[in-house]
Amino acid sequence: MLEPMQSSALLIGCGDLGARIGLDLAARGATVSAVRRNASLVPAPITGISADLTDTSCDLPPLDADLLVISLTAAGRDADGYRRTYLEGMQRALDTLRRPPQRAVLVSSTAVFGDQEGWVDESTEPKPTRPTAEVLLEAEHAFHAALPHGTIARLSGLYGNRLPRAAQQVRDGDNPNPQAWTNRVHRTDAARAVVHLLTQPEHPAPLYVVSDDEPCAAGELRSFVAGEIGLPWPPTGPERHGKRLRNRLLRETGFEFSYPDYRQGYRAALQEFGS
Repeated sequence: MLEPMQSSALLIGCGDLGARIGLDLAARGATVSAVRRNASLVPAPITGISADLTDTSCDLPPLDADLLVISLTAAGRDADGYRRTYLEGMQRALDTLRRPPQRAVLVSSTAVFGDQEGWVDESTEPKPTRPTAEVLLEAEHAFHAALPHGTIARLSGLYGNRLPRAAQQVRDGDNPNPQAWTNRVHRTDAARAVVHLLTQPEHPAPLYVVSDDEPCAAGELRSFVAGEIGLPWPPTGPERHGKRLRNRLLRETGFEFSYPDYRQGYRAALQEFGS
């Protein structure tokens, strides 16, 4: 494995998460380029490549990199938009690679697990319950077919780039499904986890769940946010339902979270963006 300072890195997709990943790699000395619909939105020192991967006439130049990250944003919120982006768009980009990268990470979602109950980890069979999640699972299969040595990072609910939605829910008195387990990861940690998998000494496993240490009930999260912003909130009953994500495999690689639980992460987000 090349050290980052000796490596070239390519981002297929460079939204908020992709930019965080790319800037981290660049800070470590890697030469980073990124494919995005509007290359002017790619932050320096990352080199932007303008291309709309959802366009069937998209004309990408041949791409080459030691490290590859696929972190796309859907062209639409329905299954068709997901398919055009995550499956067909990804395949167009992969078809332009001159050589297989030394390491590759596809950013996917824990939505592919569907509405299961109890603890869930990498050994749990995906059971997507939404058409968009079914497309994401197809994209995972296509990624591994093209790059068998690649790694899939299934991310739970992302937060940390704006005022958390839970803050507005608390202000509005909105408390849907308070006893449902929820799982999340701060965007800082999601980006750091991807970089960690690209650069750790041992070759990563084919799949990792990327979520913080502590699933919590939706009502429990809102109760914490309410306390932070000084508003009353009803207690959440003891019963829980839904899935809880276990991050043990990621932890066993030596990865350490900056925000290992929702309390630390949401407190930081509320302080940064105001409450």
